[in-house]
Amino acid sequence: MFDCDSSQFFFNLILRPKDLDPITDLVLFKKGLKPIWEDSPQGGKWIIRLKKGIASRYWENLLLALIGDQFKVGEEICGAVISVRQTEDILSLWNKDATNKDVTYKIKETLKVVLDLPEKISMEYKAHNSSLADNSSFRNTTKH
Repeated sequence: MFDCDSSQFFFNLILRPKDLDPITDLVLFKKGLKPIWEDSPQGGKWIIRLKKGIASRYWENLLLALIGDQFKVGEEICGAVISVRQTEDILSLWNKDATNKDVTYKIKETLKVVLDLPEKISMEYKAHNSSLADNSSFRNTTKH
């Protein structure tokens, strides 16, 4: 579970993706975890690519869902990242075990609900061992 006191403080002070320069990443991870593949090599992440200008609402909703423990997958969630890029923004939610298909599916379905994602937005999943192998966060993902 995310520490509500520090998470709430963080949420009140955070800059919104729309206010950030391109090539900026904002992260919220559980205490003791870092946003690096090596911290949970068996894990992976759900990736949602967003057109410019709409990421702030999705990012805020994701943070609130994490703080409110809406995913109901125990300690499986590691954290979230919003990557502000020149032509798009990329939202990702990291989990500990990419091999647990039931949990990764539940995370996907919960993401759809808490973010109220339109049907046209694609979600991709990438295991960290694939990221380590191809040295890329976003190449060679699996569309879902």
